[in-house]
Amino acid sequence: MQTSLQRLGQSLKRAQWRDHRTMDTALRSVGVSLVQWDVLRAIDSHPDASGHELAGMTFMSDQAFATLSARLLRAGLIERSSGGGRRLHHALTPEGRRLLAEGGRVVEEVLDELFAPLDAAQRGQLQDLLDTLTGTGPSTR
Repeated sequence: MQTSLQRLGQSLKRAQWRDHRTMDTALRSVGVSLVQWDVLRAIDSHPDASGHELAGMTFMSDQAFATLSARLLRAGLIERSSGGGRRLHHALTPEGRRLLAEGGRVVEEVLDELFAPLDAAQRGQLQDLLDTLTGTGPSTR
């Protein structure tokens, strides 16, 4: 029999898996995967970040981020420039911005549906609990 903490951990993972799978499927309709869209979002939100920093923000290894960013570069969704030394700066192309915006609308629709069982107060409470659990806070929202 599982302990309540094991069940809680499994429930959290199940919710994350459901959310990611649903968003990835929905984002395919605009021609981007969830992982690709998340990288576009991170690049747009943190224009001066290094590849290493962007990898961390998108929960990827440096190698996985480098591979994916090379594919996004070939697809014409991002561009890179020298940031001095070995550091590269990443920026979205107009097509990358278009996919980010279209994907953002899809993600909002999906999240609205996925969190529909919770009212606004419960969503706020869940956010506060997750912030506490992850060591983040209201200033990061």
